[in-house]
Amino acid sequence: MSYRNLTAWDKSMLMVVKVYDFCATLPADEKFVLSAQMRRAALSIPSNIAEGYGRGTKQDYARFLDISMGSLRELQTQLEVARRLKFGETKALQDELEELARIIRGLSKSLRKDTPPEGS
Repeated sequence: MSYRNLTAWDKSMLMVVKVYDFCATLPADEKFVLSAQMRRAALSIPSNIAEGYGRGTKQDYARFLDISMGSLRELQTQLEVARRLKFGETKALQDELEELARIIRGLSKSLRKDTPPEGS
């Protein structure tokens, strides 16, 4: 099995494409500010899932899933900023991000259930 077979990775890769598509609709003066931040956050989600998978321990993998979740929450915040600035409708993306968050949390929980606490 590979990280490429994970639902979390697959859905987060689809999210990257959707975020890039959304960013293409932003005003030109946002291309180097909000758009760049959103793209980085979106890219970070599957990247950290893949990196954690390759680290070799459940504890490291779970830590990288936490980082991935941080990027997801960052992206949600940036989408909310875009919505409040009336740059476009973001509800569908927000809903998909919540679903992705549930998937990542479930994966993280499954890794941690058999892992003893650090220092044990």
